[in-house]
Amino acid sequence: MTAATHSTLFPQVPDSADAVLDGLDPEQREVALALGGPVCVLAGAGTGKTRAITHRIAYGVRAGILQPTTVLAVTFTNRAAGEMRGRLRQLGATGVQARTFHSAALRQLQYFWPKAVGGELPRLVERKVQLVAEAAARCGIRLDRNELRDATSEIEWAKVTQTVPADYPAAVAKTQRDAPRDPAELSQIYAMYEQMKRDRGVIDFEDVLLLTVGILQDRHDIAEHVRRQYQHFVVDEYQDVSPLQQRLLDLWLGDRDDLCVVGDAGQTIYSFTGATPDHLLNFRTRHPNATVVKLVRDYRSTPQVVHLANGLLSQARGKAAEHRLELVSQRDKGPEPVYTEYPDEPAEAEGTARRIRDLIAAGVPAGEIAVLYRVNSQSEVYEQALADAGVPYQLRGAERFFDRPEVREAGVALRGAARAGGNDSLLDGADDLPSEVRAVLSTKGWSSKPPAGSGAVRDRWESLAALVRLAEDFEQARPGATLSDLVAELDERAAAQHAPTVQGVTLASLHSAKGLEWDATFLVGLTEGMMPIAYAKTDEQVEEERRLLYVGVTRARFHLSLSWAVSRSPGGRGGRRPTRFLNGLRPGSAAPGARAGAGGGGGIDRGSRTGTGPGPTGAEPLARPGRRGPVRCRVCGRTLTDAGEMKLMRCEDCPSDMDEALYERLREWRADTAKRISQPAYCVFTDKTLMAIAEAAPDSEGELVVIAGVGNRKLTRFGTDVLAICAGRAPGTESWEDGDGV
Repeated sequence: MTAATHSTLFPQVPDSADAVLDGLDPEQREVALALGGPVCVLAGAGTGKTRAITHRIAYGVRAGILQPTTVLAVTFTNRAAGEMRGRLRQLGATGVQARTFHSAALRQLQYFWPKAVGGELPRLVERKVQLVAEAAARCGIRLDRNELRDATSEIEWAKVTQTVPADYPAAVAKTQRDAPRDPAELSQIYAMYEQMKRDRGVIDFEDVLLLTVGILQDRHDIAEHVRRQYQHFVVDEYQDVSPLQQRLLDLWLGDRDDLCVVGDAGQTIYSFTGATPDHLLNFRTRHPNATVVKLVRDYRSTPQVVHLANGLLSQARGKAAEHRLELVSQRDKGPEPVYTEYPDEPAEAEGTARRIRDLIAAGVPAGEIAVLYRVNSQSEVYEQALADAGVPYQLRGAERFFDRPEVREAGVALRGAARAGGNDSLLDGADDLPSEVRAVLSTKGWSSKPPAGSGAVRDRWESLAALVRLAEDFEQARPGATLSDLVAELDERAAAQHAPTVQGVTLASLHSAKGLEWDATFLVGLTEGMMPIAYAKTDEQVEEERRLLYVGVTRARFHLSLSWAVSRSPGGRGGRRPTRFLNGLRPGSAAPGARAGAGGGGGIDRGSRTGTGPGPTGAEPLARPGRRGPVRCRVCGRTLTDAGEMKLMRCEDCPSDMDEALYERLREWRADTAKRISQPAYCVFTDKTLMAIAEAAPDSEGELVVIAGVGNRKLTRFGTDVLAICAGRAPGTESWEDGDGV
């Protein structure tokens, strides 16, 4: 097995410190042995950086060089911290603290607040956006929902860059930041927000870092206490640290330099939150005696994917580009990236869903496929397309696995069965651990056959199925393990937030996909204005967009698909262009000073909503359908481009003439129908489509079929019932169970 390929789910704990080093490549081994700081690890995507730093910590602990309780490993997400804790546990390095910056700071703040300030730590505000809304209202400034979100983000940026309200306008001008509204107004809102927090005795997420910094700066005795506790620091994703986080790290360190940082300037994608790669790029300047190790062996992606990734960064400009890492794939050859152009966004979503269905049919697990887009609002059309194709999916950013109600219920049931042991009749006939788990979870909704479609019922089943698969892997790794052993393992995983894999296609924004990987990745919506995003004006902002696409490309292990639509809506003008970042890389394009066709083969498909579509390799082009006319608001006549508005056939702000009673009858029918065919309700019709039907009150098939979200297939299946309900009659049942699945 190569250094960073998939390992077994429950590996045996190494029996010695030297055994911890087994399987590391030369550069990873160099990282693991460099236990004296300062150390800087420049690690490209897929090069096994987490493996290198966890083995470094574990080797130090197992060799007696590091005391586990004096090590603090810091990363940026709870998921990453949980994964690090899980890996350290598997390597026999228990007792090491692996936390996010905020989590580590909050623990210290809660512990030292009574001594430093007195009394209890102020309450953390739960809904910052509500407080910002109140602050704006007190200033006489009206913000809509989007403006409110943007104002909240600006306040967060100001705080992590240590900018006070009075200095905010000058900071915006200095950094050429594209403020969402007048900086003077935002400064006013920011000042009022801070005043209201003081008046109410609450603090926010950013205050946790600010207050910890303040205490450590003012109280040398407390700072020394922390420094005695933590003597060795590891910081992952160092390119993403903000000035405030760097200040906290400096205070933790004091005059010491026992620090290991890991990062890749080519993956800096969070500057809008205050993150900057400068600390990583200037590390050697600050620490002239630092050990610097570069990890460039890519164990994740095929040479074809790596070639495209390298090509993207080869065209980059700026300081971060000067330090780019040229990745070298360690995997066998795979398929070329597939480039597909579609006539409109709905066709792009439908074509993507067809390709995904083909991949699943070819044996790629749904949980190993992802659809990545630039902004979250793009997800709706893909949710609908996957649901229509009968493909299960999960939205990235949903609640954490062990916090899901069905997982908590399953844990209670498994714990009860473990206590009862052989006295539980439910376990009669179960002759091994997996069969015991299946028996217990069958009472909670698990079955050997998954429910059809997607949605809440399928999500619940997938959660329970993930526990069943975990039990199977656990039994294989530890023959003879009992139900009590599995419960203990689940408790440890819950504490570390080390979740098992849930099977379902992942829908995620490019930002939230950072740190993840899949066998097949679909990068969608790659048009100018979306990639780079329209508000990326400066050269630096455009370069960050390029890095964001690079992050998306490097999520793929084997299959990589890149697509764009020349029009937003069916029948649109078709003037969109594919992202400039692919110029010179995709076939048929050229970039000044770049190698034409550097992306290799693959060809460009002309995707459409008609035909069967290409198979997993994307080898067969699709025919273009006829052009459709623009979709116009039936109230004001404006051309509609938003998917939700197109379903309603009117602008969101235009008055609705919906028949509320009809809408409720349609909802009741939909619920009954969904239950009858074992599908989630939205697989029958979405809420927006039901609203559109209730507003139009069609009295013929011709009027019904033109409503967005209906179409010929659903007309055939549900048309008779819907038209009957619209006419005030009871729906029939003859069409409910005929035809193909929805």
